Amino acid sequence: MENRSYEWLTMEGDGPVATITLNRPQRRNALSLGLMRELLDCLDAVAARPREVRAVVLAAAGEVFSSGHDLRELSGGEEADYRELFTVCSALMQRLQTIPQPVIAAVQGLATAAGCQLVCSCDLAVASERAAFATPGVKIGLFCSTPMVALTRAVGRKRAMEMLLTGRVIDAPTAAAWGIVNHVVPHETLAAEAHRLAGEIAAASAATVAIGKRAFYSQIDLDQAAAYEYASQVMTQNAKAADAQEGIEAFLAKRPPCWRE
Repeated sequence: MENRSYEWLTMEGDGPVATITLNRPQRRNALSLGLMRELLDCLDAVAARPREVRAVVLAAAGEVFSSGHDLRELSGGEEADYRELFTVCSALMQRLQTIPQPVIAAVQGLATAAGCQLVCSCDLAVASERAAFATPGVKIGLFCSTPMVALTRAVGRKRAMEMLLTGRVIDAPTAAAWGIVNHVVPHETLAAEAHRLAGEIAAASAATVAIGKRAFYSQIDLDQAAAYEYASQVMTQNAKAADAQEGIEAFLAKRPPCWRE
């Protein structure tokens, strides 16, 4: 994966793992419209190379993962400006889940409001023991309505409402217990642990992982009967795929698989 030049991001390739880093530490990695557009472009570039890039780590420079929206863009604007901002934000959060590669957030510090939404929208998340999370919009008169969408799907109704109504900061162990992050690790090992997890995922068939990721988000809001019907159709098609047949044959022959995709 070739390195690309952005103003507010960096992107680097390390074998099958791409690392995208929010690089606006002087503004606490606030999700300005410009940064979000760059991140969308970056995700599109990754999505176009599913064989070359098999997993993505989303990190951030500085002490704060992301403080959410840049409040300077929410002061004194017109309705059309706000609509554009939140439309782009919603597109970004959904794009994280529609690219074929799994995206792992590596959260080194505070993630608030849309920053918390960003973590919840990633497929997986690893947090430093120093990380913390909050949706504090209610304290400034701007309820975290769009972060609420991702947060509720991660932690459930009661816990989401507690975070949304109080704006209280929760620490990394609580975030893991509630489902915002998968693992909490020592701060100095965060990057290594996120890349280890990405590497483990990257060892699988890229085509199979893409099928599974797409199916996961397609079935998650269906009722149980519809979810089983859909998942059965996916597995039927998946079973016919070259990598599935190779994986089964390799397992039966007790040898490592040789993925075609």
